[in-house]
Amino acid sequence: MINPFDDNYFMQQALAEAQAAFEEGEVPVGAVIACDNRIIARAHNQTERLNDVTAHAEMLAITAAANTLGAKYLTGCSLYVTVEPCVMCAGAIGWAQVSTIVYGARDEKRGYSLYAPKAFHPKATVRQGVREEECTRLMKDFFARKRNK
Repeated sequence: MINPFDDNYFMQQALAEAQAAFEEGEVPVGAVIACDNRIIARAHNQTERLNDVTAHAEMLAITAAANTLGAKYLTGCSLYVTVEPCVMCAGAIGWAQVSTIVYGARDEKRGYSLYAPKAFHPKATVRQGVREEECTRLMKDFFARKRNK
């Protein structure tokens, strides 16, 4: 039987969040958190809107998911994010005990894998490169637009 709720489906939802960030002039990173094939949180970067350097998509999604579940740990949940988490977000993901982390584009300048490759919970599963081209293209388009203004 085909599962319609696979990594591609959830990453498409994260891409929709990233597109919303793009349209708001935010760095286009989007995230969703799913449990039992149901999205329980969605967010996109809001650092400009909130004037808060910690308002990354992952941080906002973690807070929303914890509020939805009424629990601080997100064991059994999966995070889908369009760009590799930074060190700050990776730490929060680890502390929240997210079980599965799936990301699209690598962040070779600020990604967690360069600076803190053990930040996630030791039992967490990580998958990268899901819809990577789309995630990368959105970031490149955003920064090209910024440079041309």
